[in-house]
Formats: sequence, structure tokens, C-alpha cells
Amino acid sequence: MHQDLIPAESPQESTPLDLPAFKQFLADFKDFGEATRMETLTVPTNDTEATCPVYINEFWTAKQRDAHRLHEVSYRACFKAQLPRFFIQHLTSSGETIYDPFMGRGTTLLEAVLMGRRPAGNDINPLSQRLISPRLNPPTQEEVIQRLGQIDLTSKVDIWEELLVFYHPDTLRELTNLKHYFLEREQDSSLDHVDQWIRMVAINRLTGHSSGFFSVYSLPPNQAVSIKSQIRINERRNQTPDRRIIKDLIAKKSAQLLKTISTDERQIIHTAGQGMLMTGSAHQTPDLSDASVDLVVTSPPFLNIVNYSTDNWLRCWFTGIDAQEIEIMMSGSNKRWTAFMADVFQELARVLKPSGHIAFEVGEVRKGKVRLEESVIQAAVQSGLHPELVLINAQEFTKTANCWGVDNNDKGTNTNRIVLLRKSA
Repeated sequence: MHQDLIPAESPQESTPLDLPAFKQFLADFKDFGEATRMETLTVPTNDTEATCPVYINEFWTAKQRDAHRLHEVSYRACFKAQLPRFFIQHLTSSGETIYDPFMGRGTTLLEAVLMGRRPAGNDINPLSQRLISPRLNPPTQEEVIQRLGQIDLTSKVDIWEELLVFYHPDTLRELTNLKHYFLEREQDSSLDHVDQWIRMVAINRLTGHSSGFFSVYSLPPNQAVSIKSQIRINERRNQTPDRRIIKDLIAKKSAQLLKTISTDERQIIHTAGQGMLMTGSAHQTPDLSDASVDLVVTSPPFLNIVNYSTDNWLRCWFTGIDAQEIEIMMSGSNKRWTAFMADVFQELARVLKPSGHIAFEVGEVRKGKVRLEESVIQAAVQSGLHPELVLINAQEFTKTANCWGVDNNDKGTNTNRIVLLRKSA
């Protein structure tokens, strides 16, 4: 892992709380006007029971834009930057290592770096590295413009004609040229941080519902529809893909992402470095040393609720990834899911420092009918970890609703359900 020193003072520095102080902080929390509500959760574990307090409140803001613009990279079922920030700020110090074994778009890692911590991340989908690595080493807008000017997108190339339901023929030729450019640079090891940034931006401009994307009107960029579905969208809207200039759209989006990076933030990002980024299963990460992680903040796949391979099929095509070879844990069986998480917790217990913590977010599943927090506690106890509390971040939460059966559609609620685990000293 990158061993550069973190500055002694950073804009996000604070004194970490020990566990009793953190629990008291949660109990007393009323920053958004409401007092914390308390419940108790008891879960059967093997031959005994695990009991832990439940803290219910709005612990971080519901504002959509209250995060650094570098986070504005779309990915299915990702949590907001405020979630990892909350635990990083209150449970760690500058220079400590923050790890996410299911890093997705890299929210935890990026927030860790912006707060002066060292990042470490893993995901079984190689697409994740392509999304987070460039934002841990961002170029300047001038470098982006210069590189775009050097890339030739005019060569005659064979196109995948079925994609014409998304793209104007000239746009698809440019996109195919850009795809070949990245694959060739990757093959000869000349893909630098500027190329990686441009590829990341292009990945996030492939499809969308505005003129800022390469495609005709489609679903948002975190969920590519199938070719057949796009045909139906085009027919329903009576639309035909219009010409989009790829370089112009990449330059515009890059400017939006890069313009808010201050000089101090660039220094913090540069000092933290890229840390350790791994591609593989979360239950086996041999590159990560024993007792090297101070805090884990993560959110795993929720049973079979989201099909990441299907949602990312177009991104995988563009980056040369075979989506069918990605063995993402997908199971409708709670029992199988719990068994897999028990293996993951065994590995997290290995890499976690004594008295280190895991903030494990499971969100809402099947309108609250499946309580994955209970499965998390069962799996964690099997691995020798101690469940300390459940935090439910409830935003726009109806006062009369039962928090254990929240319905997003009917109640207008949005909750994160986080189990905080601890490794014994």
C-alpha cells in the first residue's frame, strides 16, 4: 500500500471518538431538528443471541449535491458520499487506512482520500477500477483538452450496427475509434492517467436522458437498457439518434468534475496516492496485509435485487470486459447470501486492526420485508466479530411509519441501515 505521509492537518480532520463516546453521540444527535429514536434488536446466533441498540435519525443530509463533484459518477445502487464521511470523520484519524471490499464506483475510497486518509478497495468487477482510479489521480482540464486533440476518431472502423438504436452512425464510429484507442494503449502499457480519466468520463456518457450523453434519450447512465428495450423507447418517443460530438461532451463533463478541485485538495489527493486497488472476490484478498485496515465502510450486493452485469453490459463492451465472466454474488436465497458474507467477514477480520470497525450498509430490501441487518449480524458473529449497534439513517421519514418495514414508494422514505461491527483488541 502507498506509504506517503498524510499531512498532519487536513480540512476534514477531527478527533476520533471511542465506541462509548460514539454511541452517546448518536443518542444525543439532533443536528437536523429531530431527536434520535432508540430501539433494541435481538438476533439469534448459533446457540445464543446477539443484542444491540438501534439508533434512528437523519444523521446526514438528504441534499443530493452536498458532496464533492468528483463523486458525480453514476453507478447502480451506490450510496451517497455522506455515509462513508460520517464514519470516517467520527471513527478515524488522518493517515489511517479505509477499505471497501465492494467498492463499486469508489465512493468510500474517494471520500477517504478527500479527508486525508489512505484508500484501499476491491471489487470483483474490473469496471470499478476504471471508475475510481482516475479520480484518485485527476488530470487538469488543460491536459484533458490537449489529449483529446491528439486522439484520432476519424478512422474507418467496423461498427456494431445494433448499437445504432442508441447512437447516430457518425457518433458510433467515433465511439468505436475511442474504444480501440483505449484498448490499444492498455495493451502496450501506455495508458496514462489522462487517458484513464477520459475513458472514465466516456464510460459515464455512454447513455442517458439528456443532450450531455452520447446516446439518444435512454435510461440514466447507471443502467443501460437492452437493445430491444431501446428500440421500444425509440418507437414510443418517435425518436432517432442525433449527432453527438464525443470530444466536446467529454471536455464539457470533465470541466464540470474538475473545476471544484482546490489546490489544497489536489495536494491531499496527490499525497494519499491511489492506495491499493484490487479486482477479485471480497472473501480472498491476499494483497492486503494482516491488521492493516483501520475502518471498513462498504455495501455489498443485496441478494439478487440488482443485476450489475446486465446493467453494465454497454460499459463492459466499451472497455473490453466480458460481463459474462464476472462472478458477482447473486442469490435470492438469504441463507446462501449469509454464508457468503460469513466468508467475507472472516477475511475482513484478518485485515482489520485490533479494535477496528466495519460499517456494513444493507439498505432497504424488498420493501423492508427482508432484514439483511439480521443476516449481517449472524454472519459477523460466526466470524468472531462483535455487533455493536445498528444505525438507521432515515431521511424524509414519516413519523408514524414503522422503521423496520419502510416502504420507499408508499411512505416517501429513504433509509440506510448500517451494522457497526468491531474486531476484538
